[in-house]
Amino acid sequence: MNIVLTPDTTVLELAEYYPETEAVFDRYRKRIGVCICCECLFCSVKEVARRYELDLDELMARLGNAIESATGED
Repeated sequence: MNIVLTPDTTVLELAEYYPETEAVFDRYRKRIGVCICCECLFCSVKEVARRYELDLDELMARLGNAIESATGED
């Protein structure tokens, strides 16, 4: 089963269905000093962006690119 990436998608859903997105969250960990997968597993992507003052559009694009690369979908 695949899920559709939306701002309401949770970190858990992404990690479960698209483990490749963990690399995106890891890049942000290096920037903000917090493991998003550890601290925000049940948060939505928009909640993560708000909590850590991240650009939601940029985060969504990076997650989308990771999913596309993994699935070969455009």
